[in-house]
Amino acid sequence: MVTVREDEAPAPSESRQARIRARIEDGALTALSTLGAVCIAATIAAFVFNISLVMFKTGSMSPTIPAGSLAVVREIPASDIRVGDVTTVSRGEDQLPVTHRVISADPVGGGVYSIEMKGDANESPDARPYEVTEVKKVMWHAPRLAYVVNAMSQPISMAGITVAAALLVGWAFWPQKQR
Repeated sequence: MVTVREDEAPAPSESRQARIRARIEDGALTALSTLGAVCIAATIAAFVFNISLVMFKTGSMSPTIPAGSLAVVREIPASDIRVGDVTTVSRGEDQLPVTHRVISADPVGGGVYSIEMKGDANESPDARPYEVTEVKKVMWHAPRLAYVVNAMSQPISMAGITVAAALLVGWAFWPQKQR
């Protein structure tokens, strides 16, 4: 029979509190490691499937895609463009790309297509057709998510995330008292 001195035995409330704290710590670490794994998988998928993100600053595609939306786009060859697709095309140097709905797509030759586009909220098509060999097709979008991404991209937010990550790593690897 093992005897435990009274001063060595943990109080019942201490051991319960320790178990609760351990469960919370385990849950937090599991959630954060899962989030990390999702980020790694998303990064790999972006490279493998040629996927990127587009933020909508204007409402030219409203109500389908309102201003402040974040869209997942995939680069495709111009030959795969279909009327009705929502695509992003480059407008040239020093200009932001445009994302509108394709209203016509005609082959020009050599893999180049001339596409006419129009924003859903616009009364008329874009001023001129775009000659492209590839476009980025909108696969999925989330309203208001661009505002979150933009806020998280600010230097003060990035600094806060960096400090929080450093504290978390320090906490996770800090030596624990052995009982």
